[in-house]
Amino acid sequence: MCVILATANVIIFVLGVTGNGLVIWISGFRMKISVNTTWYLSLAVSDFLFCAFLPFYVVYLVKGDWVFGLFLCKLQSFIMFVNMFSSIFLLIIISVDRCVVVRFPVWAQNQRTVKKASVIVMLAWIVSALLSTPSAIYRNIKEDHMTSIKTCYYRYTDVKNQDHIAIVVCQFIFGFVIPFLVIVTCYAVIIQKLKTNQMVKSKKPFRIMTVQLVGFFICWFAFHTVAFMELDTNKSHSLVPTGQTIAQILATANSFMNPFIYAFMRKDFKRTFYAILLNIKSAIEEEGRSTVRGTSITNSGKADFQLMFESMAERAPSHIYKQ
Repeated sequence: MCVILATANVIIFVLGVTGNGLVIWISGFRMKISVNTTWYLSLAVSDFLFCAFLPFYVVYLVKGDWVFGLFLCKLQSFIMFVNMFSSIFLLIIISVDRCVVVRFPVWAQNQRTVKKASVIVMLAWIVSALLSTPSAIYRNIKEDHMTSIKTCYYRYTDVKNQDHIAIVVCQFIFGFVIPFLVIVTCYAVIIQKLKTNQMVKSKKPFRIMTVQLVGFFICWFAFHTVAFMELDTNKSHSLVPTGQTIAQILATANSFMNPFIYAFMRKDFKRTFYAILLNIKSAIEEEGRSTVRGTSITNSGKADFQLMFESMAERAPSHIYKQ
């Protein structure tokens, strides 16, 4: 399980950093600032930040010893839950925004501004940080005095069990139940509106929404299920380690799935992405042509110099070469 989890986290780290970094670069520097790019940029920053901390966890899995100190032990847990809440809240914001645009297009055109979107994103990050604070407070390091091996863990056994229950229930309600209901409601309204619109003939929007909804459910349902299983220390204890591995992989995978589901499926984003690829391709081809021309000129010059030298040698006295 340790090898599987470490390998999965390395793959997710590479894909997450690459995918989210590309979204940050395109939406932040290559596209015109808009409400949509603000959503995708914030979501990509959240997922990129989480993926950037995965190497600490991979080293912990491989060594079996937390060597990074108490601060990083708390910070890694805090970043993980900030990513969970912020990404989920941003998915809610994106869903509600789409619903508003479909239902009230005229109002949305007049009221949707980048400034308002930035304020909403900041509020989402602040609420996410507040909800993630307990995970950092209860995170601690335990050292085995016989082997000097340190473990970064949640110190719920040192406090009342009610605190653990309250945290898990709060995370489940605000991190899964409410977001899932809001997203389902928004997509139901959007689908109903699209079905009544005679202009819409393609089924692609419905497929994209289905993928988004199923991806959200799969990635986070296992995480919260295992969290409730951990509350009961007497029952199902043999299933918890396996469940933790599966839930960890699925929840972490959400960080590299978001760019492909929410950004790369959009036409404007794909158009910019393909344009950048074409520019890079053109630059490489132009560099190749310049190199070929430079090589041809150099070879031509060498050939001319060789012919000139041979002509001079033929006219020169033979005793010069003998000396």
